[in-house]
Amino acid sequence: MYQYREIFYKRYFSSQVGKSDPSSFQKIFDEQKWHFGKEIVPLFGPDTNLKYLDIGCGNGSLIAAAKEKGYVMGMGIDLSEEQVEIANKLGVSEVRKADLKDLIKEGKPEFDLITGMDIIEHFSKDELTELVLDLRKILKPKGRLIFRTPNMDAPFTTVFAYGDFTHECLLNKSSALQLFNSCGYNKVKVDASMLTLKDPLKEMLRKTLWFFILWQIKIQLFASARTWHEVVFTPNLIIRAEL
Repeated sequence: MYQYREIFYKRYFSSQVGKSDPSSFQKIFDEQKWHFGKEIVPLFGPDTNLKYLDIGCGNGSLIAAAKEKGYVMGMGIDLSEEQVEIANKLGVSEVRKADLKDLIKEGKPEFDLITGMDIIEHFSKDELTELVLDLRKILKPKGRLIFRTPNMDAPFTTVFAYGDFTHECLLNKSSALQLFNSCGYNKVKVDASMLTLKDPLKEMLRKTLWFFILWQIKIQLFASARTWHEVVFTPNLIIRAEL
């Protein structure tokens, strides 16, 4: 009997990530790289010589964004041959097909930073807990994690959370903090993801609309006798944790 992952991950990029236009790999890559360069790479810190690993790296757009900022000690791994092939064709030679389990079995604490963009939601609760614990084995002392994942407290959350059949474990700020704190990480922070559009006029309209939508949600929370101060409302969460 087939397991769904065997079917879906074989051609994950063309069936999901690139489903709108399978021929526009370069356009998707450039858009992701621009976004990562503004949202994720600034969180890497001042040391451009840090050694980092991007798990489930896909087309390598995060690595490409980091290289442009001077972070050249990166490596990306993905289980999808298709994704690795696309990344290599797009010039990201640091991406290779590999199983994270093999690195964890070696147990060498060699990475200063491990990143995972839109990846942890693909694990079951047991698998994700095991992953978060196991990553400690390959992080150096004071090593850090940065993850981005869908936020279950966002408006229209099903668009982001259930737009992909392979999503399993979905979090909000409270459950994300609970997970990483329970697994022994320090200085765990869960922040809102970046909301921005390249077009200045569209961005101005978006910011105005978001202001009113956000206050409407806060009023609803207030009416239900809940506080909004520890709630994140953006489509994604940015999770940072340190050993």
